[in-house]
Amino acid sequence: MKIIVLAGGYSNERDVSLNSGAGICRALRERGHKAYLLDAFMGLPYDSDKLEEVFDLPDGGLSIAADIQVTEPDLNALWALRPGSIAGYLGPNVLELCSMADITFMALHGSLGENGKLQATFDVLGIRYTGPNSLGCSLSMDKGVAKEIFKMQNIPTPDGTHLRKKDKDTALSALGLNLPVVVKPCSGGSSLGVYIVYTDEEYRSAIETSFKKESEVVIEPFIDGREYACSIFDGKALPLVEIVPKDGFFDYANKYQLGGASEICPATSLSPEVTAQIQAAGEQAFAALRLDVYSRADFIVDNRTGKFYCLEVNSLPGMTSASLLPKAAKAAGYEYGEFCEMIIKKSIEARYE
Repeated sequence: MKIIVLAGGYSNERDVSLNSGAGICRALRERGHKAYLLDAFMGLPYDSDKLEEVFDLPDGGLSIAADIQVTEPDLNALWALRPGSIAGYLGPNVLELCSMADITFMALHGSLGENGKLQATFDVLGIRYTGPNSLGCSLSMDKGVAKEIFKMQNIPTPDGTHLRKKDKDTALSALGLNLPVVVKPCSGGSSLGVYIVYTDEEYRSAIETSFKKESEVVIEPFIDGREYACSIFDGKALPLVEIVPKDGFFDYANKYQLGGASEICPATSLSPEVTAQIQAAGEQAFAALRLDVYSRADFIVDNRTGKFYCLEVNSLPGMTSASLLPKAAKAAGYEYGEFCEMIIKKSIEARYE
């Protein structure tokens, strides 16, 4: 197949995305596909009459991938490096190359990649793509909306609320919350912009910092507990992954720096009964958010009460060598390259047959 692996983009998670895309692209090329890694934001300046050549280029576009940094990328600097004077978020020849491919493998994370807008655009243009549909992406990307859906569907989720920028001076007590709390962006991933706060001063600082980048945040009680990832493939839960951060919580640095966390799969610290209950809740969240093909639900188990809660669902979870979804897939019997092909197969079955 001719496959564009679409990664990068204009997002704080672009480095993670590029590494996800590089792994996917290499695996697909090793399995005989004409795969090309394309940065959604930077695009590929190329003679429009010769775009078919791109699928046969020997490096497969892999030169654009670099090691994940432990700090967020400088998006202002990235914009300054962009070729030409394009105002939108898709670079030169992105739509053209995706249209020419048999399918576009979505390896984007955050903002445009996971909020459903690009999926909806591709639907309108007749471009085939992998991963969840536009509705599922948009519902799961907004953590405030997802939390409301979880509550309506009786899916265990922490109490909490979402706060808009115009209401940022609202006291915690008026929100029905007490310290400590977690402040996190309403839309985002890779634990970027997540703050665990214990004092009023820390809370005010987290709110002020968050609203410099976000128009809405989620605030919920801090739960001291163990974290688990429940990946869903074709509607069914894969083995759970337990996450044990080296230091603090499972933030951006711990996720992507070597040795930042231990990941145990299948998880061994839970009883078979609780494991099955979390997997059932993950499948329920997947269905409630109208997702298809695959996703990953993140859970926490309270150390004090033993109760579990669904924190959020990621519609396009990471596919790097350090990512949780490939670990769960391997535990279920899928090797990495095979799993990439299965994602393509299930995406085609879900929308194009």
